[in-house]
Amino acid sequence: MSHQLTRAELAHDPLRVARSLLGCELRSSHPEGDVRVRLVEVEAYRGGDDPASHCYRGKTQRNAVMFGPAGHLYVYFVYGLHFCINVVCTEDGVPGAVLLRAAEVLDGTELARSRRPAVRKDVQLASGPARLAGVLGITREHNGIDLTDPDSPIRLLDGPPVDEDDVRTGPRVGVATAVDLPWRSWIDGSPAVSPYRRGGRRRIRDQA
Repeated sequence: MSHQLTRAELAHDPLRVARSLLGCELRSSHPEGDVRVRLVEVEAYRGGDDPASHCYRGKTQRNAVMFGPAGHLYVYFVYGLHFCINVVCTEDGVPGAVLLRAAEVLDGTELARSRRPAVRKDVQLASGPARLAGVLGITREHNGIDLTDPDSPIRLLDGPPVDEDDVRTGPRVGVATAVDLPWRSWIDGSPAVSPYRRGGRRRIRDQA
């Protein structure tokens, strides 16, 4: 049976946590219904040594959640249109998070479709960070929510182990600096993995 991830399991370097999140489940409960997804693509972001991170220049009101404790959700708004979601990791006071880029919808497909009506294929419902946040119904009000709390409306659970032979790594998407670091991980062969787009200067503030 799946178990809800604990704070201790997430209080590690973002690169380690990113790999461990592949194959895990994220469950979102709302009055209108529940949606359950399997994570298939993630990106790691550190703090002061990662110029692509929101925390690179220090702690602000916007990025405070990224400084811990681990296990909380960091939600930010991008392009004035979409929300993106991150799992905070590392030890308390040290910034770091994993951006959740893509997932496969396991349950709640009808509700997911209603939230992303423009998406043509079910397999693409959560293909990309904005789509993923959308199908789960996650908005700014969920920033800081504790994913390790059994009573949380959004919970993170483990899943069947993903074989190392099925994991691929490569550059992160859309970042303007540290563009070649292979800190994006995904499950090879999953049709939900998002397309790769190399970043440019205009996107420096769009990643965790």
